Amino acid sequence: MELGNFAAVLNSNQFSYFGFQAKFQRPNEGSSLFLRQSPNVSTSLTRGHSFSGAILKETNRTSVKVMAKMDDFDFEYSMLTAISPVDGRYRSFVKELVPYVTEYALIYYRVLVEIQWLLKLSQTPEVVEVPRFSNEATSFLLGIINGFVVDDAWEVKEIEKVTNHDVKAVEYFLKQKCQSHPEIAKVLEFFHFACTSEDINNLAHALMLKDALNNVLFPTMDNLIEAICKMAKDNAHIPMLSRTHGQPASPTTLGKEMAIFAVRLTRERRDISQVEIMGKFAGAVGNYNAHLVAYPEVDWPQIAEEFVTSLGLSFNPYVTQIETHDYMAKLFHATYRFNNILLDFDRDMWSYISLGYFKQITKAGEIGSSTMPHKVNPIDFENSEGNIGVAGYNLSHLSMKLPVSRLQRDLTDSTVLRNIGVGLAHSLLSYKATLRGISKLQVNTARLNEDLDNCWEVLAEPIQTVMRRYGVPEPYEKLKELTRGRAVTKESIREFIEGLEIPEEAKSNLLELTPHSYVGAAVGLARMVDKTVSLVKGI
Repeated sequence: MELGNFAAVLNSNQFSYFGFQAKFQRPNEGSSLFLRQSPNVSTSLTRGHSFSGAILKETNRTSVKVMAKMDDFDFEYSMLTAISPVDGRYRSFVKELVPYVTEYALIYYRVLVEIQWLLKLSQTPEVVEVPRFSNEATSFLLGIINGFVVDDAWEVKEIEKVTNHDVKAVEYFLKQKCQSHPEIAKVLEFFHFACTSEDINNLAHALMLKDALNNVLFPTMDNLIEAICKMAKDNAHIPMLSRTHGQPASPTTLGKEMAIFAVRLTRERRDISQVEIMGKFAGAVGNYNAHLVAYPEVDWPQIAEEFVTSLGLSFNPYVTQIETHDYMAKLFHATYRFNNILLDFDRDMWSYISLGYFKQITKAGEIGSSTMPHKVNPIDFENSEGNIGVAGYNLSHLSMKLPVSRLQRDLTDSTVLRNIGVGLAHSLLSYKATLRGISKLQVNTARLNEDLDNCWEVLAEPIQTVMRRYGVPEPYEKLKELTRGRAVTKESIREFIEGLEIPEEAKSNLLELTPHSYVGAAVGLARMVDKTVSLVKGI
């Protein structure tokens, strides 16, 4: 593929892009762009180098030497050079997840599992080669967990450069850490005893998910539900024209429509929290083969169950080399459903803003459009919608892929599991964006009232229903003739009611109806939202 007149003019500090000339400033060393020229790259660039796979031509202005391949430059990691926006532009919004779903987190939880397993062995009387540790030795081991920092994780990564095996690198790291302790040094070979890597990994991933949900995702979900509940209660009494198929329909209240989302989200939040996060610890193919050869007298399934449950996880006794990941599929799909409901909310809020039912509180200095100064766009709800989409692709793939593994195990789950933080991070971004959007909203009652005042035809429904009660023939057809495709006013509706042959009390009640008052039980439903949400939660 050729780019026509595209050329890079390094010697003259200019470049031309599709005919446009612009200055090109080389970044100084230490520049915030973090661009360094590799030592083996000559500053004299020659024709024939490629730039991102495209062939660069010279401009008419000068004979140009083409820029070297970008591969010849070393871009140090920064917000500007991160490939994923989660670790770049959006890092500050998802930093709470860093201790739970990053490479550092995976190494930390592996260290935790390995140490806790050694402690469990020391508490198993039949494993006489690992005597019960003294309080001091136990404190030493727990101190490695509690004091584990990023530099420790880097040590593990350095070891991994040699082993080319991430879990084995953790084992060697722990042996190095403990070889100076006289009591623990005697049992170093019982680190990773009878374990397959997946014994360690599946528990690490389970703990990562459990802590990420409890410490980050659930609190944010709850804040979101609480914010929508507040919208429901604050606006319980504010009448609003409904729209079905985009057309005017029987009125509701703004608060009741918000309450619907609060209750729907609460149901899915409950379902997510009820997923049992599971773990296995049964060796290479799930049968405790090596365990029973080494210590045939030990009830290893019982020991494994005690160990897994001691970590706050549910025990899965029927496994292959890997935990079956069925709980992960359930968890990620439930999160997907929660997000999908929030997507529905985002789109409704976007529509209400578009209709003028909400104004958006502006913030000094913010710009809505680069060319239209008046614009105040619903960017937070749009941002939430976009991130829900990205999260959905990830969560959907995880829920479909992870339960499927060839025979007793293939490695396809390994690389997929490294992406569990991606869907959760984009979900978190969407929750926070929606919360920001909600915080900027201001109800525009004048606009709500305007639509109601212009839609007296919505009273056709209650009128024909009352007519049915009192035996008036063809009530639906009569109202259809009055209202369908015609301009309907307060006066024309009153005139129609006055001509009905129904009891005076019923007629009087109909004459008192307005589009503003015809909201049914909506006010009460909105005001009961907290109670309903509590019932859904099981409180």
